[in-house]
Amino acid sequence: MTSLKDISLRCGVSIATVSKAINNKKDVSDETKEQVMKAARELGYCLSTRTLNATRTYGIGVLFVDESNSGLMHDYFAGVLDSFKRTAEDRGYDITFINCSTRQPNRSTYLEHCRRHGFDGVVLASIDFGSSEVLELISSDIPLVTIDHVFDNRISVMSDNVGGMNELMELIISKGHRRIAYIHGTPSTVTSGRIAGYFRTAQRYGIEIPEEYVVEVPYRNVEATYMATESLLGLRNPPTCILFSDDFGAMGGLNAIRARGLSVPEDISVAGFDGMRALQYLDPRLTTIIQDSESIGRAAAEKLIGLIEDPRTTIVEQVIVPGKLSEGHTISDISAKKK
Repeated sequence: MTSLKDISLRCGVSIATVSKAINNKKDVSDETKEQVMKAARELGYCLSTRTLNATRTYGIGVLFVDESNSGLMHDYFAGVLDSFKRTAEDRGYDITFINCSTRQPNRSTYLEHCRRHGFDGVVLASIDFGSSEVLELISSDIPLVTIDHVFDNRISVMSDNVGGMNELMELIISKGHRRIAYIHGTPSTVTSGRIAGYFRTAQRYGIEIPEEYVVEVPYRNVEATYMATESLLGLRNPPTCILFSDDFGAMGGLNAIRARGLSVPEDISVAGFDGMRALQYLDPRLTTIIQDSESIGRAAAEKLIGLIEDPRTTIVEQVIVPGKLSEGHTISDISAKKK
């Protein structure tokens, strides 16, 4: 039986465009509509009794608002969204970024924007998940998937933050460290998972964490991480190892360490979290958790398309994607020194 994909291949346009042309949408030119209808007739597509697929727009909205203003330069989210885009497009869907700046007067809400464009589904990543507009969208009947945040009755896809932090802590502790500080990010599902992994592993080994060893800074904030590192190094009993909230912010911490005339890992050990490519070329190479952005993006696309095309068999679940420990050269082995 002829499908919309068959028509799209014949015409050299996307499935979304074919669907819009068949449904006589205004944002498709008359020339394209004529071309699509001609191909549909030639291929034997039944226009009088269109299938459910024909009512779809084959369009997916991507709600991505990066508060750090790094946009798609953010290694992790760039990788996730690129993988999401490729997977969705392979299934015949078009991707549109939803850009609703709060600075625009009388702008549409996220939900209004999605309804106006007729998106079949939406993926949400790196936004203020607690905002009233996002909660309105979450409460709607639009199929959606969140990345790095969990809502009840919605599919979420995220990195294994608890497991990743556990791996880092296991490595650090195995090298004799007991005074381990953590400069973590601002409150979020991601942050709470990493903090839980940090404290759980320390507790399992009977390690007590002083209150002053745990410091909050915004993610990807080099200046704030610099200041937090300075404070930790100035303690009467400073840590022997510092965990940073993310690899990008780690640059600020490394600068603070160098400013004191200290060396990594000889004088102090450090580790990050993300797997930022650029920092893998540092000397010494940063020990970190490399998040599997490829698998996260692919899983998010597959789950969302499942909700769109076959909602009755798609399970609402939390998909956890393991990362990979990259053991660089920024954790010294101090166990021998203690003997």
